[in-house]
Amino acid sequence: MTPNLFDSPQLDLLGGQAEPAQTHRLFFALLPDEATRAEFARVADTLKASQPGLRARWVAPARYHATVHFLGDHPMLRGDIVQAATRAGAALQAGAFDWTLDCIASFHGREPPCVLRSNEVPAPLQQLWVQLREALIRAGQGAHLSRSFTPHVTLGYSRGGLLPELPVGPLAWRVDQLALVHSVVGQGDYRLLHAWPLS
Repeated sequence: MTPNLFDSPQLDLLGGQAEPAQTHRLFFALLPDEATRAEFARVADTLKASQPGLRARWVAPARYHATVHFLGDHPMLRGDIVQAATRAGAALQAGAFDWTLDCIASFHGREPPCVLRSNEVPAPLQQLWVQLREALIRAGQGAHLSRSFTPHVTLGYSRGGLLPELPVGPLAWRVDQLALVHSVVGQGDYRLLHAWPLS
């Protein structure tokens, strides 16, 4: 029987087995403290219990975050991008603020995200997004930046339909830190590269 070449391990140029390609993701995020993370996890547990027909891939509580700006997917961790993003983060002048999340909703997508969000975006959060966007553009990192902002915390990814909007909480989050985060797609942990207090 002739071996199927597509089932064979990929070899490198020296004939050894090649490492699978990795995707390195960089983003600025707001990271909840332990107590707030626990509140979000309780909402996720309630959602699972109240929506038994919802098939979803749930996010581990340690990975809960709100993305402020996405800096792209890359085949390796790019030191030049990290340095430019660090300069942008260090130049930011923003204070801590309160963010109240009060509903669960879904976004469209291949695996529609189930998210926690708020009906009203706090003005300091919107200003943080604008100021950081401007700083990143000045630092030459505007290529992947979104033109709009819908702040949210992803709880899971649906493998079925969209979730109807549901009221929750309200859940109060005192946001007092901005972080530059690195992750490898498909691996569990996030790596905190830099963090700046909002004060």
